[in-house]
Parts: sequence; C-alpha cells; structure tokens
Amino acid sequence: MIPVGQALTWQQFKPHERAGVSSVVMMVALLAPACSPAIGGLLVETCGWRWIFFATLPVAVLTLLLAYRWLNVASTTMASARLLHLPLLTDRLLRFAMIVYLCVPGMFIGISVVGMFYLQNVAQLSPAVAGSLMLPWSIASFVAIMLTGRYFNQLGPRPLIIVGCLLQAAGILFLTNVTLATSHRVLMMIFALMGAGGSLCSSTAQSGAFLTIARRDMPDASALWNLNRQLSFFIGATLLTLLLNALQRVMSLEVAYRWTFIAAAGITLLPLIYAVCLNNRKALLCLKKERP
Repeated sequence: MIPVGQALTWQQFKPHERAGVSSVVMMVALLAPACSPAIGGLLVETCGWRWIFFATLPVAVLTLLLAYRWLNVASTTMASARLLHLPLLTDRLLRFAMIVYLCVPGMFIGISVVGMFYLQNVAQLSPAVAGSLMLPWSIASFVAIMLTGRYFNQLGPRPLIIVGCLLQAAGILFLTNVTLATSHRVLMMIFALMGAGGSLCSSTAQSGAFLTIARRDMPDASALWNLNRQLSFFIGATLLTLLLNALQRVMSLEVAYRWTFIAAAGITLLPLIYAVCLNNRKALLCLKKERP
C-alpha cells in the first residue's frame, strides 16, 4: 500500500513542492517510533509480551474503517504490467537516495535492535526506560524533518545529507562509551543526535529521490524506492546482529558491542563519498525550473 499511496501523492505535486509534502508525511510516521517503544515497554512490564500483538488490533480496525469511509472506488481495471522497472536505477538522484537509505536509516534500525539489548543487558536499563529514549529521538527527528521541508529547495540535497550523516555517526560513536554510570541525560542526547541525523538524511533522500523522475514513471520509481526502504531495514538489523554474534566469539561482550557500533558509524558515513560527487547545482536548477 505504501508504494501506491506514495506514487499517487507525489503525482499531485510538482518537484519543488514535494519536500514540504514529504515533511508532513514523515511527521505522521514519527508517531510510531515516538510512542510504540515506550508503550511496548510498559505493556511487557505490566501485562506480558503477548499484549504487544493485541495492541495492534485497534489500529488495524481503525485503518479498515477509515479506508471504507474515505475510499470510493466505483470499479477496478486489471492490466498486465512489469514487476520492476530497473532502468530507473540509472537516475543518479534516485540511486543516491537509495544508498543513503541503506546506510543511514538502515543502520539506525540495526542500532535500535542491537543497541536496545546493549542498554538493557550491559547498561542495566529497564525496557520502559530504554524505550523512552525514542522520545528525544522523535523530538530531534521532528526538528530535522521541519528543517528539511524548509531548506531543501534552497540548499539542495548535498549539505543536508552531509550534516545528517555526521550527526548520526557521532551519536552511534557516543554509544561506545555508555556504561552503568552514564546518566539518562547523556543517553537522551545520544538518541537526539541519531534522530536528528537519521531523519535529516531520510527526509532529504525521500524529497530528492523523485526529483528528476517523470510523472509517468512515478509508480515504478515508488516501487523501487519502497523495496529498497524495506531491504535497508532488514539488511541493517541483520548485518549488525550477525557482526555482533561473530565478534562475541573472539572478544568480550562489551567490546563486541563497541566494535559493532564503530562499524555502524563507519557505514553511516559511506554516503559522504557519493555526496561529494553529487551535482547539487543540477538538483537546485531542477527545483527552480519547476517553480511558477
């Protein structure tokens, strides 16, 4: 549903308007990571882990009711179509945005999985307290997304991606120094850095991915984008988990976690290589050309 909805939405707006639209869409998406970890931690502590799955039922029912209320489809038409239009990957901005998603949001998902185990098992935080760290992450993400919506058309993708990569990498590296004595305020700062950097990159990547894509190719580009988006989450979590398991065999658990975080920070910085070579001026010219 996400690729279809994204394609329909993006087709209604010109390229210079999509950064603002992307900010609004991603603001709604922030509600899940802002609320679910803390609520999930409380449910586990008070009601048991099974209630995590029961909690999704009201949201699913509400979605069905809203779809029935808002979507009015008189008829449907079936037609054959290609599964994926791979030649679209020759578009430099789309390809760059996909690389950013693999290396930045993908690594944060991996850190979310590995880091939560680290905070609970090594730093001895309760599930509720560890989950509450997503609140400063969400606040910083909110600010980053708003800044992207405001400055993307003025600055282009390159400077925003560079700053975002550096912020998230810094936050991940700070995790290597977390101990039992680390204050909650420091942990909040770490997650705020990751939230600001990750969301600055993800919102910029989403705003720039379809900048030079023709309107007729938007559904195919949206399918590729969202396939890469889901793969980035899977790859990030799987890669860091496998790396942590491998390192545990040759070093202590705490040191293994630290080297896993260092590797994640290094991968987060990989898009900087591509960003330096990106034709930012061309992207800005494209945005100016589309303005009335």
